Amino acid sequence: MYYKYSDYLSKKYGGKVYKLPVNINVTCPNRDGKKGTGGCIFCSSEGAGFEMLENTLSISKQLETNREYIGKKYKAEKFIAYFQNFTNTYLAADIFYDNLAEAAESENIVGITVSTRPDCVGDEHLKKASEIKEKYNVDITFELGLQTANYKTLEFLNRGHGLSEFIDAVLRIKKYGFYVGVHVILGLIGDDLRDVKETAKILSVLNVDNVKIHSLYILKNTVLGEMYEKGEIKPKSKDEYINEVIVFLENLKKDIAVQRLLGRAPEELTLFENWGNSWRKVHDEILCEMEKRNSYQGKGWIDYE
Repeated sequence: MYYKYSDYLSKKYGGKVYKLPVNINVTCPNRDGKKGTGGCIFCSSEGAGFEMLENTLSISKQLETNREYIGKKYKAEKFIAYFQNFTNTYLAADIFYDNLAEAAESENIVGITVSTRPDCVGDEHLKKASEIKEKYNVDITFELGLQTANYKTLEFLNRGHGLSEFIDAVLRIKKYGFYVGVHVILGLIGDDLRDVKETAKILSVLNVDNVKIHSLYILKNTVLGEMYEKGEIKPKSKDEYINEVIVFLENLKKDIAVQRLLGRAPEELTLFENWGNSWRKVHDEILCEMEKRNSYQGKGWIDYE
């Protein structure tokens, strides 16, 4: 029904491949005052990584610890170092190079994924990443947070960038021969099905390599959380979300790998998450509905080649 990222990795590397989260001491330009303060309204002060080690540990130590745990649990022998939290290119290019080098030198690392913002990917950093790729023979992916193609919703989320910065970043990254991953949030307040469809089509036109779909969960101690508690916003229903996922997938090219169909966060940190259901239950309901509709990824995408 959809092209799973795990299948893509297994085919590419000949076995199970798992991401190992890396947490470094970095922030975002919409937090430190350069473009704004407070960060995205859905993001807590701890950022988006919930299962990471302290950033006081070295990169190599974090990878070693996570590799031992994840390798045993999932019987994996190949790994991707995932610089996950906040904006991992929002630092000097030389420091960025050193971070990637330390990760690339770690045991059984076949790739590096760098999570960042579209407006924080410059040629200087991309040149440093090219040096790492050539020296260590590792694949490098830049994972960009877009969330939606709707610029009004981006403003509401306090992203601090628009769609044009995203398009520029994708083209720039592709020029250097790196992979591009994209984060989107479905179920966003202010987005309709046209926005969902347009977001999928833009990713398809740009030939991004993979996409990670998040459901809109609401964390405690966030601007979005305060709005939710005051009754100023109301999350969309589960049925609406399932419909948005299906519409998104139908308009996404079939060769774009999908990392996940919804997000999740620790229950103790959330005010609202997946309508009180487990991640797996909602995931299975999406697949069930796709089967009923005879739906599949790329069904609505027209390839003119």
